[in-house]
Amino acid sequence: MSLKSGPGFGTTDLKRVTRIRFDATRFKRECRVLDTIIGENKLMSHDLFEAAKAAMSKAYAPYSKFRVGAALRTEDGRVFAGANVEIASYPEGWCAETTALGHYIMGGGGKIVEIAVLAERMAKCSPCGGCRQRLAEFCRPETKLYLCDNAGVAETVTMGEMLPYGFRGDILK
Repeated sequence: MSLKSGPGFGTTDLKRVTRIRFDATRFKRECRVLDTIIGENKLMSHDLFEAAKAAMSKAYAPYSKFRVGAALRTEDGRVFAGANVEIASYPEGWCAETTALGHYIMGGGGKIVEIAVLAERMAKCSPCGGCRQRLAEFCRPETKLYLCDNAGVAETVTMGEMLPYGFRGDILK
C-alpha cells in the first residue's frame, strides 16, 4: 500500500498510519487470557450445576414427582446445595432454594455470587416468587442465576432481572 502526498495525504497522516501497529503476539496472549477467563467461568457454573444435580437426586417429591435441586456459591468459593421436600399437607413443604439457603446460613453465610437451579422435568426452571425474595435477602441484584436443563446451564440471568422490585431489608430497619 502506498500513501500519496496531496490534499488529505500529508506527512502527519503518514505518521499516524505508521504508529498503528498490530502486535500479533500481544493479541494472541490477550485472547488466551480471555479464553481462560471464559473457560473458568464455564467451569465454575458447571460445577455449581453438578452440585444442584446431585442435590436434585435427593429430593423428596413423592406426590408431584417434580424434583428440584439448587446450589449457591459464596464469594469465598463455598457451595451450598439443597433439594425440594414435599409433605402430604400442601403447601407445607419447602423448595430446593430454601433448603440451600438453610445450609448456607448454618454454614456461616457470606456473599452469594452465583446460584444454579435445576428441575428434572422442566428446562430452565426458575425460582418461585417466594424463593426469589428469600434469595434476594442474601444476594445482590447482579448475582448470577443459572437456569439449567439436564445438560447444564441453559440460560444465565441476574437476580435483579428475576426480581426487579423485591422487598429490601434495609428499608425495614
